[in-house]
Amino acid sequence: MSIFVLMAGGTGGHLFPAMALAQELQRRGHTIDLMTDHRATSYGDQFPARQIHIVPSATPSVRNPLKFAGASVKIAGGIAVANGMLGKIKPDGVVGFGGYPIFPPFLAARMRGIPGILHEQNAVMGRANRALGRFASRIALSFEETQFAGAFASKSVLTGNPIRDRVRGVASTPYPELEIGGPIRLVVFGGSQGARAFADFVPPAIAELPEALRHRLRLVQQCRPEDLDRVAEAYRAAHVNVELQPFFTDLPERMAAAHLVIARSGASTIAELTVLGRPAILVPLPGSIDGDQKNNARVVDAAGGGWIVEQATISPPSLANRLASLFGDPGTLEAAAAAAKTLGQPLAVEKLADLTEGLAGKGNVL
Repeated sequence: MSIFVLMAGGTGGHLFPAMALAQELQRRGHTIDLMTDHRATSYGDQFPARQIHIVPSATPSVRNPLKFAGASVKIAGGIAVANGMLGKIKPDGVVGFGGYPIFPPFLAARMRGIPGILHEQNAVMGRANRALGRFASRIALSFEETQFAGAFASKSVLTGNPIRDRVRGVASTPYPELEIGGPIRLVVFGGSQGARAFADFVPPAIAELPEALRHRLRLVQQCRPEDLDRVAEAYRAAHVNVELQPFFTDLPERMAAAHLVIARSGASTIAELTVLGRPAILVPLPGSIDGDQKNNARVVDAAGGGWIVEQATISPPSLANRLASLFGDPGTLEAAAAAAKTLGQPLAVEKLADLTEGLAGKGNVL
């Protein structure tokens, strides 16, 4: 069996697909280590790795020469640290999941002649992956049409974006029937960069729904700890049945039970929604680099699996009208659920694991 080092930035968007691959490779008998940054402490205890290595990194800023110089020094230090770690681990291959935190370890692997795969989760190839692409043995894509990936077409493979075992476990759950007069299950989550915005505009929109709809709602919403009290009070005043938490460990099961989801359009969210086959109102993160979230959402919107709503244009009345229209038309929600399901790639992790094993000459390189 082989040893593989996975490399990912310390946010859920990068760590979740890395976690899915780690789970699959472990099932196949391989040993997994993770290289990441300090932010991974939020998820580290869940990551199935023999050992987690924290590697110094930084995001270079070309607009600020001083910050660029400081980042360059830190990246150089990170390369030295990662080089020493890789010398001890002696992996058969590495897989990077994007973000500048993978820059030092992936370059260190290249310096040691260790073959590597870059995985791109978004419909727009990230800047770190673009910079590292020439050093990769293969590049795994999540979307058939990926902006800026054309330069690496000869080494690119469409695998899809791996999803966690917990999501795969409920992927076959049928879309729940929305019965006349029955409960309406709405799930709202935004991750670290969306929870505050959703706390601001979702409660007043829900409050504007007709009373009959509000009483049918069974709402689940992720909130930052500092927003919990004010959001809870807003829903109490509107007499809405709601469950609020800063983080739902059982979010996949709650999504599977939902009639509709309101979420950001990060790559992992899109991958999970489409594998589950759940319709969503997608609110791309404003100002995201290269518009990756907006491009992700466009794929779903174009297929009829959801609806893009720009955060700048959201008002409580407009969102309330959209929700009332959808809740009053179960056929539209069911059709969107089916359309979302057609985009899902439930075998993404197997494909990426095959590609990874190919680094060590022990699998299918597709």
